[in-house]
Amino acid sequence: MDVLTSAEAAVVERARAAPMLAHLEPWVAVNSGTRNLTGLARMAQLLADAFSALPGGIALIKPDPVEAISATGRLQPIEHGRHLLLTVRPQAPIQLLFAGHMDTVYPADHPFQKMRVREDGALNGPGAADMKGGLAVMLAALEAIENSGFAGRLGYQVVINSDEETGSLSSAPLIARAARGKAAAFVYEPSLADGTLAGARGGTGNFSLAVTGRSAHAGRNPEEGRNALVAAAELALRLADAAGDGLTVNPARIDGGSPNNVVPEHAVLRVNFRPASLDAAARAQAALDSAATEVAAGHDVRVECHGSFNRPPKPIDAAAERLFGLVRDAGQSLGLSVGWRDTGGVCDGNNIAACGVPVIDTMGVRGGAIHSPEEYMLPDSLAERAALSALSILRLVERGSA
Repeated sequence: MDVLTSAEAAVVERARAAPMLAHLEPWVAVNSGTRNLTGLARMAQLLADAFSALPGGIALIKPDPVEAISATGRLQPIEHGRHLLLTVRPQAPIQLLFAGHMDTVYPADHPFQKMRVREDGALNGPGAADMKGGLAVMLAALEAIENSGFAGRLGYQVVINSDEETGSLSSAPLIARAARGKAAAFVYEPSLADGTLAGARGGTGNFSLAVTGRSAHAGRNPEEGRNALVAAAELALRLADAAGDGLTVNPARIDGGSPNNVVPEHAVLRVNFRPASLDAAARAQAALDSAATEVAAGHDVRVECHGSFNRPPKPIDAAAERLFGLVRDAGQSLGLSVGWRDTGGVCDGNNIAACGVPVIDTMGVRGGAIHSPEEYMLPDSLAERAALSALSILRLVERGSA
């Protein structure tokens, strides 16, 4: 283990001693599923109150408008909660970005609503790991830095969005603006239970293909109908065949249909793409375009495509490697073994990396079973990860960049 300087040791101890569990318990008690606007408003206010301990100005930012295709093929607006933005010392020589999300995957009527202590000491609760625990770690690390002699050299923004779990569609422009000009970024998604971080990530794209045919009587004049459901099924098969060579395709759902004696006029295919590279994303887009054109012509239907590749692939470039090396070395100084591996999952780290900013996006607590009622976090990882963040930030400031 490397010897910490006296300044580093003071920052690390301050981070470890922060009352993170006292923050986490009331945060987990608030249901903040992405569509629960009342819960998100409550969560945003709790976070604004907690992060007001830091200097700078806090704003709750109105979400950008988002539309989605309904089951009948019509565009309809989707409401989101406000996003938190904190800006501290924007003129300081070193500018960093810290990001997280306040939403969870558990809707207001989900039975998983409370936190409990498991027999092994782990905390089982909605959002405990993903990622309200990470928000507590972020706050503790930043408070420790603010109480050091290095704070004046550091400027930063904190973005905590309300829609990460559904793709950050209403917050992506805010994230892109906040990433501009930053030397590095930390996102507080949970690490694995053993502390392993996410390295390179693939991208993702979600699309809805609305098919409009023509209804007709299934027995009297079926030849006059144009079966939208059959056309949607062919789209699903064609797109599934595009998988391979760094691209996975998941036709996930077809909305539509009609009574048995009616040729269905409307159908909507929902499909998810996971490209490992920008080339794979381009091939996916080409497959979408050709399938829509050919199926529309072959079935005499209209096909309208709605969606995007909202999370670009996140490779590990030289700048990201240097940032990982800095965090690894900070871990060694704390007696931690910090490793990373590639993953097919996505998060706001993808969007930040696409802005040219080196990012580590699993700086949060150690835990597992996220997105399920078994979600858990390991309580001792609060102090551990706060210390890791605080020391990494301090060394970024000392070195002047990633």
